[in-house]
Amino acid sequence: MNAYRAKPLNFPWPAVLYGAAVLIALTFNRFFPIPVANGTGWFAWLTGWAMILAAISISLWAVKTLLDRRTAILPTRCATCLVTCGPFRFTRNPIYLGYTLLMVGTGLITANPWLFIAAIAAVALTTVFVIRNEERHLLSRFGFEFERYCCRTARWI
Repeated sequence: MNAYRAKPLNFPWPAVLYGAAVLIALTFNRFFPIPVANGTGWFAWLTGWAMILAAISISLWAVKTLLDRRTAILPTRCATCLVTCGPFRFTRNPIYLGYTLLMVGTGLITANPWLFIAAIAAVALTTVFVIRNEERHLLSRFGFEFERYCCRTARWI
C-alpha cells in the first residue's frame, strides 16, 4: 500500500464523537432519566474519581510520549514515527481509552447511566470510523513494524 494513499483523518472526529456522546447522555438523562437505586454511594464516588484520575494520567502520559518522540498528536496529522513505548505498550489507543474512562467515571459520580451507554456507543463509533482509518494510515507508513506492534498490543485494553 502506498504511504501517501492512506491519509490521516481530515477532521478531529474523536473529540466530536466523544463530545456528542456526552451531550446526548446529558440530554437523555434530563428528559428520560433512568432511576438508580440508592443514588451514588461512597464506593461509586471513589471508583468514579479513581477512573477520572486514571483517565487524565493516561492521556497526559500518552501526549507526553508523543511529544517526546516528536510525532503527531492530532489525528489529522501524519505520523512521523511509530510510538510503542509509554502507555502505547499496553494499548494502541491510550488517549481514546482516557476519554472512555473519563465518561464512565463521570457516570459513576453523577449516577447517570446514560453516560455508560454513551461511552459504549462512542467506543464502537470511534473504532469503526476513526481507529480503523488511523490503523490503515500507520500500516501504510510503517508496514511490518506496525503489524508486529498490533500482534503484541491490544487495540483498547
